[in-house]
Amino acid sequence: MRVDAHQHFWRIARGDYGWMEANEAVAPIRRDVLPADIEAHLKRWKIDRTVLVQAAPTVFETEYMLGLADAAPFVGKVVGWVDLEKTDDRRHLERFARHPKFAGVRPMIQDIADPDWMHRPDVQWGYDAIVDLDLSFDALGFPLHIDNFQRLFDRYPKMRIVIDHCMKPVIREGRFDDWAAGMEKIARTTPVFCKLSGLATEAAGGWTEEDLRPYAAHVLSAFGPERVMWGSDWPVLELAGSYDRWRQIAENIVGKGPAFDQVFGGTAGRFYRLS
Repeated sequence: MRVDAHQHFWRIARGDYGWMEANEAVAPIRRDVLPADIEAHLKRWKIDRTVLVQAAPTVFETEYMLGLADAAPFVGKVVGWVDLEKTDDRRHLERFARHPKFAGVRPMIQDIADPDWMHRPDVQWGYDAIVDLDLSFDALGFPLHIDNFQRLFDRYPKMRIVIDHCMKPVIREGRFDDWAAGMEKIARTTPVFCKLSGLATEAAGGWTEEDLRPYAAHVLSAFGPERVMWGSDWPVLELAGSYDRWRQIAENIVGKGPAFDQVFGGTAGRFYRLS
């Protein structure tokens, strides 16, 4: 089984994509993106399943994505959203958990001004609920969040966690050492997984394979292929490159053999429990 472990759909008229409305830099992807739009990419790369990830911080977004997943057989799982600042949202988690394609949640931590937000007492119920309901947690943040995420991962060792986009290293400025040390420590001391995704959008314009290779290679070395899964981050990827180019470069870096089978399918299949 081949898996794209991170992609998005959206319909602009739904009106809850605040990050898209307020930022002219993302104007090229401010259009409706629906299941039919990705099918050619999946066919070309022989991808069997995808993981559809939230793009808006609303419960309605999760409901919308589950509806799309019901109608699109290739969508294997949905990573949604609930408000961790509202304990009453446990009822939504419990409701979503009964859907066979619901995987878990992703708080949009990268967009929250307070880097310590994840440790606020009023959001801890959410992590406990994720563990209790045997759901997954997508960790979305920047390098400045690494230490806080380390503390969170240590506090909840039973929570099934995957880091999105390699924690977004600042490739465009050549920052490597602090990010690399933090990621190596997470990989060594926790059972957390990592998505090989989102690197192109963190690089400067005109990036090359060699710009991305040190970061991708470090993640592969630190976590091992059995804890790394490839994702396109399409269509956000289009801000920095094409689906085909990122997929080919990722294949070049990973290489063939057992590592290929894990990174491009096996790891995501196990983590997200894809059939």
